[in-house]
Amino acid sequence: MTATPASFPVSVKGVAVRDGRVLLLRNERSEWELPGGRIERGESPEECLVREVAEETGWRVRAGPILDSWIYHIAAVDRSVFVVTYGCHPDDCGDPVASHEHNDIGLFSPAEAADLHMPDGYKHSIGRWFTMLSGDSNRDRS
Repeated sequence: MTATPASFPVSVKGVAVRDGRVLLLRNERSEWELPGGRIERGESPEECLVREVAEETGWRVRAGPILDSWIYHIAAVDRSVFVVTYGCHPDDCGDPVASHEHNDIGLFSPAEAADLHMPDGYKHSIGRWFTMLSGDSNRDRS
């Protein structure tokens, strides 16, 4: 008998930054996380990202580049998820509002985000997007 390979649900997450602060949500496990979720039938990962960010925060965003991907094991529920993170470009957005899916919402500086209870993969993606954004602004000045 051969073992069946493991399969994992896919979660598409977005790093949305406004005024030097990243948008994060606190879930039921008291972890901070990036907005996003599962792809629905018939939508692209980018369409999923735009839909999920709007549903969870009220923000409209445009999907940017893929930042990272990894398998995240959620020990509290003994389940693994394949996570793909994208950089996001928010449109003119008001204050974010958390949906019923989350306990809190906030905008954090890179230093503040680094100290939050959050998976390291999210922290890596946040750092990468801030680095990429600062590179874009440096090119604009030349």
